[in-house]
Amino acid sequence: MTAWRRTHTCGELRESNIGQTVTLNGWVNTTRIYNDQVFIDLRDRYGLTQVVFESDRPDTFKAACEARGEWVLSVTGKVRPRQPGKANLKLATGQIEVEAHELRVLNRCPTPPFEVHSIPQEDGTLADPELANEDLRLQYRFLDLRRPGLQRTLQVRHRMNKVIRDYLDSRRFLELETPLLGRSTPEGARDYLVPSRVHLGQWYALPQSPQLYKQLLMVSGYDRYFQIARCLRDEDLRADRQPEFTQLDVEMSFVEMDDVFEVMEGLVADIFQKCVGLSIPTPFPRLKYADVMLRYGSDKPDLRYGLEIVELSDLGAKMDLPPFREALSLGGKVRGLNAKGGSAKFSRKNLDDMGEALRRAGGRMLGYVKVEDGGKISGSITKALTPELQTELTARLNAAPGDLLLLGAADTQDAVCQTLGVLRQQVAQKLELVEKATRKVAVAWIIDFPSFLWDDEEKRWVANHHPFTAPLDEDLPLLESDPGKVRAKAYDLVINGYEAAGGSIRIHNPEVQARLFRCLGMSDEQARQRFGFLLDALKYGAPPHGGIAFGLDRLTMILTGTSNMRDVIAFPKNQKARDLMTGAPAPVDPKQLKEVGL
Repeated sequence: MTAWRRTHTCGELRESNIGQTVTLNGWVNTTRIYNDQVFIDLRDRYGLTQVVFESDRPDTFKAACEARGEWVLSVTGKVRPRQPGKANLKLATGQIEVEAHELRVLNRCPTPPFEVHSIPQEDGTLADPELANEDLRLQYRFLDLRRPGLQRTLQVRHRMNKVIRDYLDSRRFLELETPLLGRSTPEGARDYLVPSRVHLGQWYALPQSPQLYKQLLMVSGYDRYFQIARCLRDEDLRADRQPEFTQLDVEMSFVEMDDVFEVMEGLVADIFQKCVGLSIPTPFPRLKYADVMLRYGSDKPDLRYGLEIVELSDLGAKMDLPPFREALSLGGKVRGLNAKGGSAKFSRKNLDDMGEALRRAGGRMLGYVKVEDGGKISGSITKALTPELQTELTARLNAAPGDLLLLGAADTQDAVCQTLGVLRQQVAQKLELVEKATRKVAVAWIIDFPSFLWDDEEKRWVANHHPFTAPLDEDLPLLESDPGKVRAKAYDLVINGYEAAGGSIRIHNPEVQARLFRCLGMSDEQARQRFGFLLDALKYGAPPHGGIAFGLDRLTMILTGTSNMRDVIAFPKNQKARDLMTGAPAPVDPKQLKEVGL
């Protein structure tokens, strides 16, 4: 083994190494074969080095001629300067090359199912080749992971985890582990269940989060806890969701929201500074849930651009548009936004497609007005606008020539928020507002969430976050009389349109916890059956406590600028929750089922 052990990585050698004898290990990135020379770019995760095989060494020359892409080689040779005019400024190692004296083939490779090689760029980085179909890449993930883009992403993820641990350790937090096998508590998403072989007919649940355990740690006196925890939820997937994911779980005792915010703002600023070199000012803005729903149509708004939604119900009532008036008569709303400079960028088909998307999202109608030079207007609702309404509408939306004004209506407050939020995102995409905000980070806390949501299917109130979230003190009298008006001591951290973290101040009073369970339709007996251990713990001196959980996969997405969570996880599942590389999930041997009583 000693003979082929590397002395340097493939991204390490510089002019200062000229004259040294070195050994490099890596994969064949590209080969170029000539009559008297073979050039092999040898690659590892640190970079590329050009290796030259001269014909005056016939054994190594012949072996180099046979080498193909992704073969694993060990090369020993002398570092020399490149020929005048032959330096490759795209490579950090581009001023030198290694003249090979000895070549060992450590492993051969068949032709890969897709291109893997790295491509040097003008800025000195290595770029990915043209990407193959994602399912094929997931099937051969061990090859896909050789791409420099994925390697850089996973390096950022490693760095982020180290920054987290260092920061929290410096603030007296303890990293503690909680169980992976626990009890199923049917609140929230579906559990992944594990049958017990020892206790036939009984089941463990894999953790959706360490929520209850971290509260118990607070009761136990561990006042500052964190864990980089693996969590699992059996839910429908999308680009920013996986069945198994990683979160930073944090809990603190003797705190209120301000205390949690202060510590977490410092952590987020530290992560962005040390991982991607971006400075984020603190403290972060605090926005109320009701306000962001009105202004942005979403509780996780992308604040890198404006496009604020404006209340227009009073104007809609004056327009001769039956869909608007019908929505208003049912208690709905009319709202709009100004797509600044968008008049010429949206075709009639674009607008028709957006109107159809708005109706699918629960809206009644999309109306539009294009503002032309001289204050003239055109569009689908111009006939319904008197001169007075035109003036008032353009003033309300701060319109100028070239702007596109979009108005939507829906029958309920929730529906109009949702539909205008969808509309806002579509406009931002069409105007390329996100692309124009590259390297910009917009962070805010969202606070004052409703404690409860009404479930029409089950005809009962359900917890908006989880049933251990404390209501605002001033709203406690409304728990039994008007749960819909109760606000929670809950908070989300929103970064660039993603919910990056969410948390709350917990209920530490067992009487309040029992009241909240009853509000959710749980009898005292049901609450005791499901959460008896927590209720007991709260009775034994639970301190005021609260915490937060960061989605680390999602945070890595934000740091690296990808929109696909599968790009930030080493071995992800596909959109159907399958591991295409190993074939999981898969049938098991009947003997295994019999052992667990199935």
